[in-house]
Amino acid sequence: MQWKKETIILEDGTKAEAQTPVIISASRATDIPAFYAEWFIKRWEDGYLKWTNPFNGQPLYVSFKNVRCVVFWSKNPRAMMKHLDWLDEHIPNYYFQFSLNDYDKEGYEGKISSVESRIKTFKELSQRLGKKRVVWRFDPLILTQELDIEELLRRVKYIGDELHEYTAKLVFSFVDISIYKKVQSNLNKEHVPYIEWTQPLMNTFAKRLSELNKKWGLELATCTEKIDLDTYGISHNKCIDDDLMVDLFSHDKELMEFLGVEIEPADLFSDGKVVKTKKLKDKGQREDCGCIMSKDIGAYNTCPHECNYCYANASKELAKRNYQKYLENPNSESII
Repeated sequence: MQWKKETIILEDGTKAEAQTPVIISASRATDIPAFYAEWFIKRWEDGYLKWTNPFNGQPLYVSFKNVRCVVFWSKNPRAMMKHLDWLDEHIPNYYFQFSLNDYDKEGYEGKISSVESRIKTFKELSQRLGKKRVVWRFDPLILTQELDIEELLRRVKYIGDELHEYTAKLVFSFVDISIYKKVQSNLNKEHVPYIEWTQPLMNTFAKRLSELNKKWGLELATCTEKIDLDTYGISHNKCIDDDLMVDLFSHDKELMEFLGVEIEPADLFSDGKVVKTKKLKDKGQREDCGCIMSKDIGAYNTCPHECNYCYANASKELAKRNYQKYLENPNSESII
């Protein structure tokens, strides 16, 4: 399935062909809420943005004309939170994937504020939007000799005890090293003594996590993991999630029509049900990714969080240079 296209007028008065997606991902490639909130708002108000394909270098224009839902991804959306009134006014529907890890001691997330400050931000965002619209991610789980399963679980428990009343779901992933050469290169460059996750280690972690969750009552899910952890009550996640959209935004007829959703209301004789008539799996993602199709508007090599395990940056130095270019021209049609 391809996005519809339309002709748009650019800032210089010329015409261009643009995709008109219904769902925007902002973004798997960089932290737009943390660093590019003003850029996002400017682009939305202008009605379009310019995006460069990272694989072939070809530019592409994206129109916001048909957007019905935006999924924000962030490790620290504090900068975006001052614009929540604007988001509520201009964006039909949105929710946040909030990655809140704890690698403070190791410094694996170099430029990210303390876990305590991010917990505070999470709570404030949840109180404003509702707990279903702020999904907690502990992503990725990094294993070393010192940062063993016991220590990881201790840190997850600390955050979970703080957040379980402010979210409905915990999504996690085991750091993928061998399949992401950028991750492997970056970890080796930073001398991170990582240990590859094995299936027995994954099962041990999952079992212990499910025991912790008896107190929290969260929905547990893995992100893009092949391993089946159903026996521990852990499902495979859809981060761009049509089920969540139905739950939160069923009032939006245009979004429901795109999703191929028919809602049969409850009555005296039935509880009602949701019928899906379309399969919208995003074929551009890895095989084990459950996300439905969306248009990601981020750019690789632009996130200055300086996470050692980053798959989206070839190097911290390149990301810093590109971010500086953005700061010099924040009104650009594209992030870089």
